[in-house]
Amino acid sequence: MRALVTGVAGALGQTVARHLDQNGWEVIGVDLAETTPAPVEHYFGKADLTNFADAERIISTLKDENIVLHGLVNIAGGFVWEMTTEGSVDTWDRMWALNLKTALNMSKAALPILASPGGSIVNISAAASESAAAGMGAYAASKAAVSRLTENLAEELKSDGIRVNAIQPSIIDTPANRRDMPDANFADWVTADELAQVITFLLSDAASGVTGTRLPVKGRV
Repeated sequence: MRALVTGVAGALGQTVARHLDQNGWEVIGVDLAETTPAPVEHYFGKADLTNFADAERIISTLKDENIVLHGLVNIAGGFVWEMTTEGSVDTWDRMWALNLKTALNMSKAALPILASPGGSIVNISAAASESAAAGMGAYAASKAAVSRLTENLAEELKSDGIRVNAIQPSIIDTPANRRDMPDANFADWVTADELAQVITFLLSDAASGVTGTRLPVKGRV
């Protein structure tokens, strides 16, 4: 089985790729970064998934190689903490592009080579999408849109036997987050390994009855 993982050069992407590889999946990686240390069969670097043409180019290449995907994990995204009252409206556009459009573009482009029936898409929403705290407006709104995309695609694709789900992490324990929040209790955060295990489950046949869900994976936050 093959899975395409976007954002594969990041901390979560690398961990998901490793878990999938250990569970017998062949991983195709996509990222804006030129290279990735993740264990991948194919890698598409310098890919800007806010641009639908880039997503189409990747899928066209895979289609020419007669590759069928059984899984798609949309991890590519971004985060900004910024007070709406003091920040820029451009931040909202940026979060919309990085979090929603990347997932939308890759999902839509991948449909022609996604196994039907049997394919599975996992999106990364956020616990913050349920309630936007101060400074979290743009990010939370974009992740709420990812949740709505997940529900919408699940309804549209269920007759094709393709499942679509999302996970909603809290703060992920990554080196970057530790640097940004040095006084936090890291033990409360959800780890990339914990998230990768849930994503691997949602892609697997063990989750064949699960679609259209938004699954909180919050650690101890």
